[in-house]
Amino acid sequence: MKMKEIFNVHDINRNAFMLHGPLAHRGYDWWWHSFTAQDAETGEDKPFFVEFFICNPALAEDEPVLGQLPENKAAGKLPSYLMVKAGCWGEDHCQLHRFFSLKDVRIHGNAPYEIEAEDCLASETVLRGSISISPEEASSHPEWMCDPGSIAFDLTIDKQIAFNVGYGASKPLRDIEAFAMYWHAEGMKSAYSGTVTFNGRRYTVTPEKSFGYADKNWGRDFTSPWVWLSSNCLKSRITGNTLENSVFDIGGGRPKIYFVPLDRRLLGVFYYEGKEYDFNFSHVWLNVKTEFSFEEREDDVIWHVRQENRDAVMESEITCKKKDMLFVNYEAPDGTKKHNRLWNGGNGTGIIKLYDKKDGVPVLVDEIEATHIGCEYGEYDT
Repeated sequence: MKMKEIFNVHDINRNAFMLHGPLAHRGYDWWWHSFTAQDAETGEDKPFFVEFFICNPALAEDEPVLGQLPENKAAGKLPSYLMVKAGCWGEDHCQLHRFFSLKDVRIHGNAPYEIEAEDCLASETVLRGSISISPEEASSHPEWMCDPGSIAFDLTIDKQIAFNVGYGASKPLRDIEAFAMYWHAEGMKSAYSGTVTFNGRRYTVTPEKSFGYADKNWGRDFTSPWVWLSSNCLKSRITGNTLENSVFDIGGGRPKIYFVPLDRRLLGVFYYEGKEYDFNFSHVWLNVKTEFSFEEREDDVIWHVRQENRDAVMESEITCKKKDMLFVNYEAPDGTKKHNRLWNGGNGTGIIKLYDKKDGVPVLVDEIEATHIGCEYGEYDT
């Protein structure tokens, strides 16, 4: 008999457009996608990301309103736009931004969601678009918050395993805006296929080697600290086998409920070959305890996370090389750019130790090598 799913519960209603009521005037909603492609000539792995980010739709004007533009700041104008963000990690890491007035964007607000502007489209199963920024444009428009370069993508998505955080992002708490930032990972493990062309070079994306991920966040503000770690490219050190039906995902930092910040908290899960390990702090019956730290060294950054519930323990140590990472850029709905050192990478590696508790004593289930880890960390002065 199949066990009842705890968090692998797909719910495309949580992927729908959320900026209604007060959030339409002071809110953001984004759909994030990350995956690995292979160079069409060399076969070398290359990690990419694509994101559709909507900010303050009720404030839309005929042109995108960029919050970091000095004249908009002087006039007290808040940002309003669709930003299509795409780029890659590695030594040639790059983030590219393309902005649209929300008057020119077609938004299918109900599930399944669909966002379209010119040749850019994001939906549950399709992702396509293009961005091209010249060096002159990037240098003369710092309010675009991006690098020069060009990218085009044409992808399909198969969202296989979900991380549904449960009641914390349920409709009752969404309607009263209980949290400042919500999270739903409809495709914690996703298979991508298609093509990417980056700076004139072509890359192929295949389901078995894409190690893909897809989630969304929405709300009125960003968390600080900001933590995200996830991978489905996993191998057991005990058996030597690749874990084909596994994925872990850790996120959060310092959530706010009714504008009151909680202590440092993380939402964490491990889907281990069909068995669910849940370290979601909002599930109070699990008695979840979390310790985490972030360490910046000369060449690397390192995450240490230990999560424990009444039945299990997960210990994670993740490393990513600074040269492969970028500082990912967003502006908040209130027009401020709060995170200026938000480390963001897709080449992380690490070890995860998973334990079951037997009579309260942790017993090792597996020691797991993880690669192609998506990873983020950032803090700002609050």
